[in-house]
Amino acid sequence: MLYPLKLDPVYKEPIWGGKRLREIFGKDIPSDTTGESWEIACHENGTSTVSNGVLKGKSLKEVIDEYGIEALGTKIGEEGKKKFPLLVKIIDASDKLSVQVHPEDEYAKEHEGELGKTEMWIVLDAKPGAQLVYGLKPGVSQEMFEEGIQKGTLENLLNFVDVQKGDVFFIPAGTLHAIGEGLLIAEIQQNSDTTYRVYDWNRVDGNGNSRELHIQKALDVTNLSHCSGQEKVKGTIIKEGENTRNHLVSCKYFITEILEVQKESKETLNGERFDLLMAIEGNGAIQYREGTVPFNAGDSFFIPAGMGDYSILGPCKIIKTYVPVS
Repeated sequence: MLYPLKLDPVYKEPIWGGKRLREIFGKDIPSDTTGESWEIACHENGTSTVSNGVLKGKSLKEVIDEYGIEALGTKIGEEGKKKFPLLVKIIDASDKLSVQVHPEDEYAKEHEGELGKTEMWIVLDAKPGAQLVYGLKPGVSQEMFEEGIQKGTLENLLNFVDVQKGDVFFIPAGTLHAIGEGLLIAEIQQNSDTTYRVYDWNRVDGNGNSRELHIQKALDVTNLSHCSGQEKVKGTIIKEGENTRNHLVSCKYFITEILEVQKESKETLNGERFDLLMAIEGNGAIQYREGTVPFNAGDSFFIPAGMGDYSILGPCKIIKTYVPVS
């Protein structure tokens, strides 16, 4: 019988990475410039590995290939085996990332051969004065946007947002964005690694070379509609006894909630889909029919569809994500 699969992440070391994954979550990161922890990943550029139980050492892809519908669910099944639908990361930005945009499914399939990328961010930590970029200022036209890219003045057109711990952002494909310096972010996204870099703050490397930009593709897919004042997601908080459940985002690709569990939160799993869990505060255990699996903040789990109902024991705060089924 399948059980809660605790996953070891895949680490990425971009130039803007840091060391807060170690400082805050105690992760065994490879360097002090570790920028991404792919917590729950089944992608050709990185796949998580099971770290507990009889399946320890198997990749998430191997588990899915072996167990199929029992792992993924009756409503996800064969399509999910072809392409796992979601990717969950933690991003540590010690420097600001480039301004970028992601395509929708149709454009991504035609030009990149993979899924588009709609995503969301939950801010886990923010240094004083931290900001991010979300879209463009009101009134920016296609001509102004293109001129700003070509002349290296796009910064003047960007919509900067002040950020604090706990803020949530939903970023549909086509939304221009950039994570700013000093942010630690949980990212839930479509299972895609396609990014079009639009602007890199006119930075150059030690040899005076700029990073590659993807200007025409960015012009093709960027949505210029402004959303000033509406960038942050408030969610809907529901009291469940001593616990709270905050429904943050519900789109066609994923549904995401934050659970604040005092003692126990009972979760229903009827075999149609899997759950993804990431503990971001506290510690506790996942209790299921065959036993319990303990966790600490920073641990992430794949909960197989066929496992049945389970409980989250706290006190803890958990990000729960799943694919909508009908």
